[in-house]
Amino acid sequence: MDSFPKNALGMVNKMAETAAEAPDKAIAFQGAPGANSHLAAMEYAPDCLPLPCFSFEDALDAVKQGKAGSAIIPIENSLHGRVADIHFLLPESGLHIVAEHFMRIRHCLMAKSVDAEIRTAMSHPQALGQCRHYLRARNIIPVAYADTAAAAAYVAQSDDPHAAAIAPALSAQIYGLQPIAEAIEDEDHNMTRFVILAAQASAPAAGGPDNLPLMTTLVFEVKNIPAALYKAMGGFATNGVNMTKLESYQEGGSFAASKFYADIEGAPGDPPVDRALAELEFHCNEVRLLGTYRQARRRGTDA
Repeated sequence: MDSFPKNALGMVNKMAETAAEAPDKAIAFQGAPGANSHLAAMEYAPDCLPLPCFSFEDALDAVKQGKAGSAIIPIENSLHGRVADIHFLLPESGLHIVAEHFMRIRHCLMAKSVDAEIRTAMSHPQALGQCRHYLRARNIIPVAYADTAAAAAYVAQSDDPHAAAIAPALSAQIYGLQPIAEAIEDEDHNMTRFVILAAQASAPAAGGPDNLPLMTTLVFEVKNIPAALYKAMGGFATNGVNMTKLESYQEGGSFAASKFYADIEGAPGDPPVDRALAELEFHCNEVRLLGTYRQARRRGTDA
């Protein structure tokens, strides 16, 4: 907690105390009060008790230690791609993905005075990347910080009149800053996908009011032999299992074997999925399922 700016600590401690009274209702998130993940938690579960955590690891640990019933973690953005380190943290956490949530992201440039000449803008690297054209066009230097709202808190307590923060507009109200410009993201379709993680796996049923399909997220490491990935993917094609996401990443300082993060439609227990996973395992050193949950929005559509 002490890693937060001093002017955010009071609110952080109060929210932590409230969450401790009913940890099952608490949703841990990375960032200071007012961060996008805070807004996402409230949007996903309006009656939850949001629990601010300084890092992603802290948010995941809060669930493992029983301080929160779940954690909400951003994993990808429509403009800036994958959130760094998430592919490593999710498998290591031992937690299960039980739901997903999509949230439209709107960034606000804020400073101590509307009349100041803005020279630097501080924010989370994802937010800076989502506003890079705006910043470059105005010769504003991006400065990375732990999260958006904490950047706003830091600017509010700093003595630099030329420093600004990029954060949700709510952060300006919380920390006493002045909005300079709103909706400065480079595209108006700026959307972040969050996953909700819990200690126990969910067992969602197919169908539901929106008839949205189930999604299963997994990570796997193919054998280091020619055409291993091609053969591993063949089981999904021949069994008609739709793979909506596939990303590679390296782990352990080695370039010898790639790991992959994937989302597929369906769930273990569905015969086509079981057959595809069995074929995948044959061509892999490791396959690990991270969770099965209902899609929050149907893939392949903007709806």
